[in-house]
Amino acid sequence: MSYWQLYYHVVWATKHRVPILTPPIEETVHGMLRRKAVALEATVFALNGPEDHIHMVVAIPPKIAVATFVGQVKAAVSTTSNKESGAMQSLYWQDAYGVFSFDRKRLPNYVAYVEKQKEHHTNGTTIPILERAGGDIVKAVREPFEVYEMDDEAWRRELEAFVAEG
Repeated sequence: MSYWQLYYHVVWATKHRVPILTPPIEETVHGMLRRKAVALEATVFALNGPEDHIHMVVAIPPKIAVATFVGQVKAAVSTTSNKESGAMQSLYWQDAYGVFSFDRKRLPNYVAYVEKQKEHHTNGTTIPILERAGGDIVKAVREPFEVYEMDDEAWRRELEAFVAEG
């Protein structure tokens, strides 16, 4: 078996940003997302979001392309939930998604950000670049070689400065 460490922050939205992911539906959808990810041999570290989009921090094995993983996870959930639509209204996703790769040292930052999604949206403290579920190509974030450990606030400032550079 090959050795790998491939970490991603994936974000995607409901079709037309319909706020369907209310607490009872969210629990069901999150369970389905986790089960499908595990079936694809991925590891989900965090899964959360407000009522109109999903954030997932996940390690995806190299044998499956990120686009394939995202497509299969989204399709499995919408297909299953729509077959059982007596429990919830129909669920559809936007075609696009956002994905950001990062190294293991940043894993706690991404997990914390996703776990606090509802709080960030309520308080207006989201990091805009990490909320993108499609759109223009974004240039890579660069950091000096000396930087290895980074606290939550320094990480947030770095990303916000990157977005400001545009």
